[in-house]
Amino acid sequence: MSLLVKFMAVISGVLLVTMLVFVVVNVRLQREITLETSLNDADYLSETLLRSVYYQMLDDNHRVLYKMIDEVGAMEGIRRIRLFNKEGMINFSTNKQEIGTTLGLDSEGCSGCHIGDGAPLSQAPTAARGRTFEDEKGESFLGVTKAVYNEPSCYNGACHYHTSDRELNGILDVQISLKNRMKQVDIFRDYFIVLTCVLLVLLFLALLLLTKRFIISPVNIILAHQRRLASGDLTGEIEVRSNDELGELAHGANDMTRSLKQSQDEIRNWAATLENKVEKRTRQIHEMQSSLARTERLASLGKLVAGIAHEINNPLTGILMFSSMAADTPGLDKQVKDDLHTITRETKRCAEIVRGLLDFGRESIPKKVFASVNDILDKTLALVEHQSMFQDILIYRNYHEDLPEIEVDPNQLEQVFMNIVINAGQAMDTGGVLTLETWQDEYDVVIKISDVGCGIASEDLERIFDPFFTTKDQQGTGLGLSVSYGIIRNHGGTISVQSVINVGTTFTIRLPLEGTTEFEVLS
Repeated sequence: MSLLVKFMAVISGVLLVTMLVFVVVNVRLQREITLETSLNDADYLSETLLRSVYYQMLDDNHRVLYKMIDEVGAMEGIRRIRLFNKEGMINFSTNKQEIGTTLGLDSEGCSGCHIGDGAPLSQAPTAARGRTFEDEKGESFLGVTKAVYNEPSCYNGACHYHTSDRELNGILDVQISLKNRMKQVDIFRDYFIVLTCVLLVLLFLALLLLTKRFIISPVNIILAHQRRLASGDLTGEIEVRSNDELGELAHGANDMTRSLKQSQDEIRNWAATLENKVEKRTRQIHEMQSSLARTERLASLGKLVAGIAHEINNPLTGILMFSSMAADTPGLDKQVKDDLHTITRETKRCAEIVRGLLDFGRESIPKKVFASVNDILDKTLALVEHQSMFQDILIYRNYHEDLPEIEVDPNQLEQVFMNIVINAGQAMDTGGVLTLETWQDEYDVVIKISDVGCGIASEDLERIFDPFFTTKDQQGTGLGLSVSYGIIRNHGGTISVQSVINVGTTFTIRLPLEGTTEFEVLS
């Protein structure tokens, strides 16, 4: 079943039920209004007759009274008019056959005042005095009863025998036909039904045309577009003709088509450049393998140099001690004393190398506390910025102000920063700019230290973190960056370097925002 059939079936059902309820309510209301109007007319006629009865009775002119009632009763639409006393005996009626008969308390002429087994109502309202009923032929009638009360002019009149304690002299009962009035109601009902049917047909046709124009046709266009997409045709677009919800849906379908076409083009481009991407990925894997190999090499070398350093350290201590004592001997020849000072100086240099070897080979687990990287950088700069090598160097700090504290070993980080900053100062022997930047990304705190020095050759970059490798000719032990590499790895972070000859060098350190629970110790 199509959407149009379902939609029109539901709308037609709703309209039909609504109109049916509307017709029933209006016909019922019209019937009630007609009955109320008929009751008021009958009550008015009864009141007019009652006035006439009152004056004719005062004159004791029964003949004129009865003749007047007969003439009124002969009018079209009046069934009968009758007078009966308190006991229900009919004194006069336009229907001569019932004169002298007695009505029961439950008859249709008495039930308006005699309700249940209680006393009759002395003053019944108009609605209570009126009643509708049908005769033996099924014709509807409306009856109204009016009481003729014993007023002072009645019991004081010379022609009357009623005493003053009598409340009711008689009852006037008027019955009129409702045939013509109900016929008008039926005509109104039929007219209303016809009008409702015409409105239903017009509404159905209008809804059918509007639904087909503004809903079904755009939906069919969108469905046809989707079929083209399913067949692989991504070149066409829907012509948007409205700004309503269906127009938005058409815009969405066009956007989806463009996205699919873009994705398809990207897939084709990706397929065309797959070889380059495989090569790039292979290079990344090679770099990861190189990093892993460096880590293993550092670990093995660390154990080796730690053992050698322990063996060398004791003889060096003895040489340093005895050479110092011998140099302080009085009367020693100047040439010998100079030689002893040279031995002492070179021994101290060897001791520093051994100390570096021990630092490199020692398993150093970070003693972590929550600290600010910005503060550690400032402490490092406070130790070196007044040295002579930094007199012509401008230090520029670009710190992230809201950088969170992270769990680190401040002393070890200070050692790392010190090594990098001193290397930068040595690379800018004629002056320059040292830039320190910090920021935070999704997972890490990032520290970048840049100089504008002589730079590092590309063939040396892969070996920059290897132990004993240095670019400073005879200066340095070549262990500073190796130790720094191990410290950063023990913190769960990474350190990398980019450099261009005669442009400068940049070290980038990434430390995790959340500290690791287990440290990978690199010897």
